[in-house]
Formats: sequence, structure tokens, C-alpha cells
Amino acid sequence: MSGDNWHIVWTLLLMAAFIGIVAWAWSHRRHKDFKEAAHLPLEEDERRPQSTPENGESR
Repeated sequence: MSGDNWHIVWTLLLMAAFIGIVAWAWSHRRHKDFKEAAHLPLEEDERRPQSTPENGESR
């Protein structure tokens, strides 16, 4: 195989990997998991932050 053929094979492998990742991310099986992850920053923490010398509070 010449160098050009390796570039073609490499490009096709990377394109197939990209399409596979996109298909996995947009699959209906993953929709619930990604929706839960998207709401994580909006949820309240159930535990209270511990006081540390950095935030000016003593224990």
C-alpha cells in the first residue's frame, strides 16, 4: 500500500469513529442519562459544605 492509501484508510476509520460516537450520543437509550446530567448543576446539594480556613469559618 502506498502512502495515499494509508491516508484514505485512516480518514475512513476516523470518520466511522465520529459517526459511531454521534450515533451513540443521540441514541434514545442515552437520552435519559444525558437529560439527568444536564440538570445536575440546577440541583441543590444535600450535604452542607464543611467549614475550612479558606472560606473564613472555623470548625
